[in-house]
Amino acid sequence: MNRGTSALLSTAIVTGIVVGTAPTATAAPGAVTQRATAAPDAFYRHDGSKPLSAYQPGDVLKKRTLNYHVFGIPTPLKAVQLLYRTTDAQGRPSANVTTVVRSQYGDGSKAVSYQSFYDSLSPEDGPSRAIAGNVSLGGAIANAEPLILAPLLLKGYDVVIPDTEGQNADFAAGPEYGTNTLDSIRAAVRTEETGLHAGTKFGLFGYSGGAVATNWTSVLAPAYAPEVNEQLVGFAEGGLLVAPAHNLRYVDGALAWNGVIPMALLGVSRSYGIDLTPYLSAKGLAVVKELEHGSILDALGHHPGMTWKDMVKPEYKDPSSIPAFVAAVNKINLGQAATPTVPGFIGQGNAGWPEGTFNRPPGVGTGDGVMVAGDVRTLARQYCATGNSAIKYEQYDLLSHVGAMPYWAPRAMAWLDDRFAGRAAPTSCGTIPAGNSLEPEEPTAAPSPLRTAVPGPPQVTGRVEVTVS
Repeated sequence: MNRGTSALLSTAIVTGIVVGTAPTATAAPGAVTQRATAAPDAFYRHDGSKPLSAYQPGDVLKKRTLNYHVFGIPTPLKAVQLLYRTTDAQGRPSANVTTVVRSQYGDGSKAVSYQSFYDSLSPEDGPSRAIAGNVSLGGAIANAEPLILAPLLLKGYDVVIPDTEGQNADFAAGPEYGTNTLDSIRAAVRTEETGLHAGTKFGLFGYSGGAVATNWTSVLAPAYAPEVNEQLVGFAEGGLLVAPAHNLRYVDGALAWNGVIPMALLGVSRSYGIDLTPYLSAKGLAVVKELEHGSILDALGHHPGMTWKDMVKPEYKDPSSIPAFVAAVNKINLGQAATPTVPGFIGQGNAGWPEGTFNRPPGVGTGDGVMVAGDVRTLARQYCATGNSAIKYEQYDLLSHVGAMPYWAPRAMAWLDDRFAGRAAPTSCGTIPAGNSLEPEEPTAAPSPLRTAVPGPPQVTGRVEVTVS
């Protein structure tokens, strides 16, 4: 494929997005019905004779090659999809899917692991499903992301696109996002059809939910996948979730982003096998049921002004009064995880008002509408103070979460280009303003009715460590 043909392909991808967006909006109910009644795709199921525990993380269980689809429209671009063994949030063996797209201008020496911001509680909305031709309202984000991927392919980067949330759509389970991504890279390197190998250099790239996966990948890599860590040139991320308990206070009562409150309740419950329904009010139960298999598009702006207090029974108006919830959110607090050993570029918006978030809670402060800028600053400072001086931090005080993304993305790509070129990484260490405390949340009440301990991967003090079953 020559450069002109590739340019035409990029145009086809953009056209697919433009053409596909209109019917997606009007045909959403039909898409949901199709998802509920269609036969499940057997590719996603591990049906081999050996149990998953008999495989090593990153081992390939199945593979297939298909045309890359955009809003259900096939393009000439080929994609290799892999079902591989990985590890879930509780440290158990699991199976997940990733997609590898080869650049016609690459030689297998450099690749970008792109973490999608599809943010959903339904596995049907994952990027691999969209690439295979699935069309759903929640999958609209994954279907639009070729706009980001096309420039990478044109530059000669092969692209690896994991379903970061796994096959249960464990929304906000950061450690699982990280293991899914690391094992995705392992699987891609072990598959001849991808053209990738042990000498391939990788950059990590992700915004919002994709930033969660990107950061957890970078912090888990040295212990969980040291050979992958050796292949990383750096991580570029923007709009990052750091301490979820802070974010819940920040979006409380917001006009749009408060929809992440029930999504977080569902995601944390699902990821760590706990039952939070005894704490929910009648309204909370109804909203959670409504969103059980929903995406971020189903949550944003659907309950303007709704607060945590609306969601729970009166005695649980303080989230910290639910010990099981506190234990779970502490497990996904990046401030308690390790420090990455590779360079990082972190961009963060700080204007929440354009997206209907006006809060400035004590100890939390401002953000981009959903992510807390003070948390991200502290995390970047923490990395600098604990041995990684190759951290570049940028704060966009006039940009919101959605607004910051198109400004951040080309800057992040340029930063990654420099890392692949071997140029010295810039640093913001010593100039990043102070932020919030990232200490773990403490329960504020006597033990709740739910006495089951929250399972999870073994941890060392102050740092997250995932082991392999």
